[in-house]
Amino acid sequence: MNESPVVAEGPVTGASNGEAISVAFTRALRESGIAVPISATLNFAIALDLVGVGDRLAPYWAGRATLVARPEDIELYDRVFAAFWEQRYGQRFTVESTPPPETLALDTDDDESTDDDEEESSKDIQTVRFSRAEVLTNKDFADCTEAELEELQRMMAQLRFTTHAQRSRRQIRAKRDGDSPDLRRTIRAALKHQGEPVERHFRKKSIKPRRLVMILDVSGSMEPYARAFLRFSHAAVVARGRVEAFSIGTRMTRLTRHLSNRDPNVALRAATPEMKDWSGGTRLGETLADFNDSWGIRGMARGAVVVILSDGWDRGDSAELGEQMARLHRVTHQLIWVNPLKASEGYTPVAAGMAAALPHTDLFLSGHSYRSLDHLAGILARSTSA
Repeated sequence: MNESPVVAEGPVTGASNGEAISVAFTRALRESGIAVPISATLNFAIALDLVGVGDRLAPYWAGRATLVARPEDIELYDRVFAAFWEQRYGQRFTVESTPPPETLALDTDDDESTDDDEEESSKDIQTVRFSRAEVLTNKDFADCTEAELEELQRMMAQLRFTTHAQRSRRQIRAKRDGDSPDLRRTIRAALKHQGEPVERHFRKKSIKPRRLVMILDVSGSMEPYARAFLRFSHAAVVARGRVEAFSIGTRMTRLTRHLSNRDPNVALRAATPEMKDWSGGTRLGETLADFNDSWGIRGMARGAVVVILSDGWDRGDSAELGEQMARLHRVTHQLIWVNPLKASEGYTPVAAGMAAALPHTDLFLSGHSYRSLDHLAGILARSTSA
């Protein structure tokens, strides 16, 4: 972009005054770096014929309305217009616009204003609407009320829950030439042509989403966040297939079937009585051993994305937790640990349980707010092949 705008000189022959000015001015704008289409030039010429050039502000605003498409081009447009007008008409042109005074008023959803307030607010008052959802996005789950958690549930229902893709052992027909020929179909088709393989068929491995396993810590230290995480788990279960949900505390409980109802209230009412250890103690090592022996190592966690939602506080043996995390990490595609305390200023994973588990995790994320869980959902949505 040039420091000083280039101004086209001379009128355009064979054209009206408005057309000549519009062509010369748009040429100057283009040479200065502003993209002006031909249709905009024609609209500017029509506008000049309507407003005339007697009033200096009229052509200025006609050009602003028809020739400037991007706000960042306004400053350069002003310089080009001032230079063009001074050279063509010998008069200096400056644009001075003093905005009228405005009063900013915060508009909440509460309707407490009177008629007098409404009359006063209609005079030069700019209303700024307060977005409750935007505040809830960054609000810590521990500070949310039950009504706010229900509102967050509706927001979580809009999240995209897809997981990494993996190649399946099952092969499907390939529309184009694949890596491996389908001999069975090729020979069967050749029988129609006296044994000549006129038609060749191919096959390829199919792609299926990886299983997602969510393990939720429901101990007493996690109670402020367990409610939100339970809603997050429900949104994941109903959004797509191949999702499993478990709760751990002093025991392990499978919640997939109870969270499969699309109505969140019905699902949460069904899942809550199953968690006998809700807001109780924590024995992460023992419960993870139960999960590995009963479900994970046997096949559920193999090649899956496993997400553990816990603060890492453990009353059990931290060495056992580290051993079970190592077992789980060996069979999973990705092991993610989500800790709501990670967002705290100055946090370090010095708790015995968290320190034992951290070396065996692929990702260590915070989970204290809706925004952090939205970030987690984005990570789960990234598609990679095995």
